[in-house]
Amino acid sequence: MPERILIAEDDPRQAEIVRRYLQAAGWDPVVVGDGRAAIAAIRQRVPDLLVLDVLMPEIDGRDVCRVLRVDHDLPILMLTARSSADDRVLGLEIGADDYLTKPYDPRELVARVRSLLRRATARPAGDDGLRVGRIVVDTAGHTVRVDGAEVPCTRGEFAVLAALAAEPGRVFSRRQLVERISGLDRNATDRGIDMHVVNLRRKLERDPRRPEHLLTVHGVGYKLTGGAAG
Repeated sequence: MPERILIAEDDPRQAEIVRRYLQAAGWDPVVVGDGRAAIAAIRQRVPDLLVLDVLMPEIDGRDVCRVLRVDHDLPILMLTARSSADDRVLGLEIGADDYLTKPYDPRELVARVRSLLRRATARPAGDDGLRVGRIVVDTAGHTVRVDGAEVPCTRGEFAVLAALAAEPGRVFSRRQLVERISGLDRNATDRGIDMHVVNLRRKLERDPRRPEHLLTVHGVGYKLTGGAAG
């Protein structure tokens, strides 16, 4: 079965162009025209990937992304007319996996979609998970558990956590983390790393303001420990 791709785009002409290119590439594209319809469609049937325009009626793309990331980890390719670094970082912070600025070549969009789908289906072999204190990172199943309960993470957050969990206690600089996760998060930046850490602390720590596991080493970077004694 071809992968199902949901296109959330309020410009009918642009949506049709994207639909045709994705269909020609062998996927099963479906189009909706606003954010509310996108959320409804995903709740009815989760697609393999979402192409999400930022500026849409009803609910804009950023709010759609925020809502979906509560329960879903599907790849999201965000489309926007804004190209500033702040916009890219915001896209990362709210959970987008990739970011394409308008106007764009539809062939590049197809290449980005193919790359995201390939990453989503890739699974390292022979990995039973990484345990650091209360936290278990299953790189094969792409899941995170804290005290046995699964915690949803975006791909960027997961990539940062997996890199830290692979070498507990080691301090990684932001630049080292960017290099480690660039294969899973092509929009990785130093500031984006900081955003991922903030979000991970909210999800992993008992008190995000006083982290026990995901620690800052001032002037150097971040490390993951097993707790107060780690």
